Amino acid sequence: MAFTDYLENKLLAHTFSNTAYTSPSTVYVALYTVAPTDSTTGTEVTGGGYVRQSASLTTTASDTTNASAIEWPTATADYGTVVAVAVLDASSSGNMLAFAALDTNKTISTGDVFRIPTGDLDIALN
Repeated sequence: MAFTDYLENKLLAHTFSNTAYTSPSTVYVALYTVAPTDSTTGTEVTGGGYVRQSASLTTTASDTTNASAIEWPTATADYGTVVAVAVLDASSSGNMLAFAALDTNKTISTGDVFRIPTGDLDIALN
């Protein structure tokens, strides 16, 4: 996953300018039909029972990953083709922290469930 400009600026200011940054107590994962970039928001899925999902993340020496599966409720209407995911600091609105394109796009139709298995959401600095 790549960091957004928002998070990059917060971390640089915190690290080098002694400007406090408080990390969110809960992070949420969102699905996108148009991928975000570090400076644009993309197009988040709406409708069909979609809501952002909270995520429990675990950090090791090399990366941060989801400690348990992240699963969305059964779609009550088509989401369209999901092409990307992002981590945000709020269940609605808020600030995008990191984002990534999916390895394989996934069309979500009525009755489908989108799921990210444990350990498959990886955030790393390189």
